Amino acid sequence: MLEYIVDKNFEKQTIGRYLRTYCSVSARTLAKLKRIEGAILLNGQKAKAVDLVKLGDKISISVPSGVSEGVTPVELPIDVVFEDEYLVVLNKPPFMPVHPTKVHQQDTLANALSYYAGSKGESYAFHAVNRLDRNTSGLVIVAKDRHTASIMSQNEITKHYTAFVMGEIVGNGTVDAPIELSQNSKIVRTVSPSGKPSVTHYESVSVKEGFSVIKLILETGRTHQIRCHMSHIGYPLLGDDLYGGSLDRINRHALHCGYISFTHPINGENITINADMPDDMKSLLI
Repeated sequence: MLEYIVDKNFEKQTIGRYLRTYCSVSARTLAKLKRIEGAILLNGQKAKAVDLVKLGDKISISVPSGVSEGVTPVELPIDVVFEDEYLVVLNKPPFMPVHPTKVHQQDTLANALSYYAGSKGESYAFHAVNRLDRNTSGLVIVAKDRHTASIMSQNEITKHYTAFVMGEIVGNGTVDAPIELSQNSKIVRTVSPSGKPSVTHYESVSVKEGFSVIKLILETGRTHQIRCHMSHIGYPLLGDDLYGGSLDRINRHALHCGYISFTHPINGENITINADMPDDMKSLLI
């Protein structure tokens, strides 16, 4: 149950308006709360969304968690690196999609988390706050309810990626180049003046035999942004044959989201999480 104390600036507002305006409760979530007996409390007593609040009042809400419809629980390896009542953060392995699709119905992160939750006697909807390509490994934040997901969608999330790219990169730089879907493909992205603004910052970590290890931070989150941008400047990712990378060393694009930092949507704490690279990338450093 979430609790909020009414500040003097919010007097003479209805509970519904207060929750929508100042607590980031979506219209859809508020509508659900209205339909559930006892889901809204005012100073410990059952209340309605139209009731007025005053200074010092305590509003409590029980946010419905829901379930992920159409997601089959499947026992799959899963690496939970952070979890509380509102969020779970997972270190996604390569070759695992985040959401089920027509082609991938029972081998996704959503399937794995549904089974994991059920094994603990829990059930909640799958709201992925950030998403990674099927072949990209690393940290994925999942909100356990729509309200938490709504707040997280408005919060700034800092993500650091590690990539192995062909060629030798020294120093750091920024790729500021708009990206759009290629006219000749339903998948491939390309740099184009008519594309959406896209900015990628990169920094060289080390240079190995025939490739470089780089750290990347994104200002924008376009589909395939890192892969497209690095290919555009002549340094495609190892294993990324879609954008000109070689498959000689690794059979997927060598990209890992290993660092995430954000403000917790409910308690306001600063959360920082790190996750090791998978073995297929580690082996290239030996």
